[in-house]
Amino acid sequence: MSRCIIPVIAVVTMSLLGLIVVHTLNGQQAPGQSEFDARVLGFLNSAQGSWSDLNVPYEDGKILYDVVLKGDFKNILELGTSTGHSTIWLAWAASKTGGKVTTIEIDKGRYQTAVGNFRRAGVARYIDAYLADAHTLVRALAGPFDFVFCDADKDWYLQYFLDVKTKISPGGCFTAHNVLWSRDQDIRKFVDYVKQDAAFQTRIERGSGEGISISCRIGK
Repeated sequence: MSRCIIPVIAVVTMSLLGLIVVHTLNGQQAPGQSEFDARVLGFLNSAQGSWSDLNVPYEDGKILYDVVLKGDFKNILELGTSTGHSTIWLAWAASKTGGKVTTIEIDKGRYQTAVGNFRRAGVARYIDAYLADAHTLVRALAGPFDFVFCDADKDWYLQYFLDVKTKISPGGCFTAHNVLWSRDQDIRKFVDYVKQDAAFQTRIERGSGEGISISCRIGK
């Protein structure tokens, strides 16, 4: 087991699944909420327009933040961390709902950059970040989750939904990015499927123009 101390008192360890995961240590004193909010928002605003590597636009991160707050979602799963822009929005929302984000990224370089961004934004304590293949890890995660955000490989969107739908709590939501890519056959197949799934109610938020589908499981 390898370990290193980082500025927000998080550690990087090797999990029982053989995957790298960022954990936060118990006992860390959180700063005052207004100070914390200012730090996160300051980071997001200063980085606005500079994100690459398939990160969501600022407007779409704000939509995710608002949906998590409105639903009071706590058990959050993200498929496709990239370098962490959407994860930071989700973690900021989780800090207010008493929740935490589990996020999965397959690319080591993007993963390492994301972990650094989590530290700089001050949200690392609200994130478990896995360097892993979501194709296999999603099936191994027990859940339940009340919010899932998918921004990984488009040809696997439908399979991700099928793998996680029974792990979504009643009232919880599966969201996906780039769903207005109308020329992408895999995206169209996914959107058509979730719209017809009787167990979920789906709407699409335009946001930046990329589109975010929000499919919420019916019932409480």
